[in-house]
Amino acid sequence: MIRELLLGPKRFKHLLTALPAAGTNRLTDRLHGLEEAGIIRRTVLPPPAGVAAYELTSAGERLREPLLALGLWGLDLAPDDRIDPGTARAELIALCLTGTQAAPLDPSRRDTFEFQIGEEVFHLRLQGSSFLARSGPAPEDATLHVSCDLPTFVALALRQLSPTQALKSGLVTILQGNRSALTEVFRALGYTPTPGSAHE
Repeated sequence: MIRELLLGPKRFKHLLTALPAAGTNRLTDRLHGLEEAGIIRRTVLPPPAGVAAYELTSAGERLREPLLALGLWGLDLAPDDRIDPGTARAELIALCLTGTQAAPLDPSRRDTFEFQIGEEVFHLRLQGSSFLARSGPAPEDATLHVSCDLPTFVALALRQLSPTQALKSGLVTILQGNRSALTEVFRALGYTPTPGSAHE
């Protein structure tokens, strides 16, 4: 649940959709427990939504780094046949990738990079010189807006495919922005497999 809120504030129904195994009662209990512990709080989404949602508190945000480290550790593992590949989500991979940024970018930049991966939409926002992954479309005009399928995005994330190769082969479509912006994202968020990992 905290992982989902690392991607931004979420309504109860969105959390339930992302965590269907939890069920309504268990999810309600978990939310109450995290709220009492000061990890999350209730909020209201900005217009036009204007509805109740949950978000991480500053204490909850302190869990970002260790959870991203766990996600990157998971990327090193071999695929598990017991896991339905249909449950894979590009935004969770993107969230993990934000933990790989080695060098800060210009803190004055306010660029946003939007990705449409199949029917899934998320964006990366530069905030304080670092990338922040968020669910849904960018709230403002994006510097870059690209479209591709999940296998292509995974190959880009794992550096099995370069942005140049993906564009030349027609696997990625730039809907807005330019090639250099796409290259910059995957250069800054450079996943490097651990020696001996499944992707080395």
